[in-house]
Amino acid sequence: MKAPLNPDETARLAALKSFEILDTDPDQPFDEVVQLASALCGMPISLISLVDEERQWFKAKIGIDAEETTLEESICAHAILEKDGFLEIRDTTKDPRTADNPAVTGDMNLRYYAGAVLRSSEGQPIGSLCVLDTQPNELTPLQRDTLRVLGRQVIAQMELVRSLKQADLMRREVDHRVKNSLQSVSALTRMQERDVDNEETRAALAHVRRRIETVAELHEQLYRAENSETIDLNTFGTSVCRLVGGSAPPNVRIDASWPYAPVDAGVAASLGVILNEFAANAFKHAFPDGREGVIGCVATPRDDGRCDLVLSDDGVGLPGGVTKHHGLGMQVIEASARQLGGTFALETGPSGTRITLDFPLYDPEDAPRLEDGALARM
Repeated sequence: MKAPLNPDETARLAALKSFEILDTDPDQPFDEVVQLASALCGMPISLISLVDEERQWFKAKIGIDAEETTLEESICAHAILEKDGFLEIRDTTKDPRTADNPAVTGDMNLRYYAGAVLRSSEGQPIGSLCVLDTQPNELTPLQRDTLRVLGRQVIAQMELVRSLKQADLMRREVDHRVKNSLQSVSALTRMQERDVDNEETRAALAHVRRRIETVAELHEQLYRAENSETIDLNTFGTSVCRLVGGSAPPNVRIDASWPYAPVDAGVAASLGVILNEFAANAFKHAFPDGREGVIGCVATPRDDGRCDLVLSDDGVGLPGGVTKHHGLGMQVIEASARQLGGTFALETGPSGTRITLDFPLYDPEDAPRLEDGALARM
């Protein structure tokens, strides 16, 4: 006989759909569970069966070729109605629920069934981990307990995958909102920048906008990265140089060379701030009266897992020299250098300004092989 519907079938089906597991490819952890269940229970057939609206579908199987069956052939559809979460039918030909089942009377010739119900965290039965035989049989108490334990492991794995998917969806939503917010603030700053008459205010707004856009670029690179904890320094550094170069006077260009290296998001953020501040200082002080010049940025990785970063310009130098120059921009650069855990040196004079920074990219023991840096000319 076909199993009656669950008393709360709508909620049960909703719980099943929420796992997004139906018709997915085989997964080794689930395959290993049915292999273990079959071996421990001494049964030729074992299934992870999920009972859908019009079928039962097998996420994992051993001893059977079918991918799914109709509900008329489903013994698991009876199992999910059991209050104690377990169904054992020692001889299917003698149980009224299964005596006329096509899987019992037909070529499959199933004579034994034992299934541990898979129940979601919402309390809804969505299927079972079951073992079957072509002759009457019986599990020992230890085998029954083992099947229950394995069933709980199956649902725990499904719950974990579902939670990860939900967390990823939430992260994407947050990322989308952050991206839109940063774009809005940047656009508003740009509008204010165009509307003010005071040159100093306009320059300050441009500086703020570049900082916002640098943060937006960092966010974008993290969003695109397969591993959200690290980003490629070459991709990020080149993008930041492009953004900074967009605000450069027409007489100034930026030459940059970044290595291909995965770096922590915090490292990338600090480097973006340092480059931003250095470029802003150079735009303001280094090239007066339309003097042509170049801002250089060269990052060179070392074998010990550290990196040497050299920022330079060929302008007129900082006003007041090294000892007297305590502007906010330089203070920000020094603070960012300390955050990197690196050493910092500043030189300035009539031939230009140069900052040298030595900082760790990653743990030397985990250092990947680096490719040669690519020259990005703006």
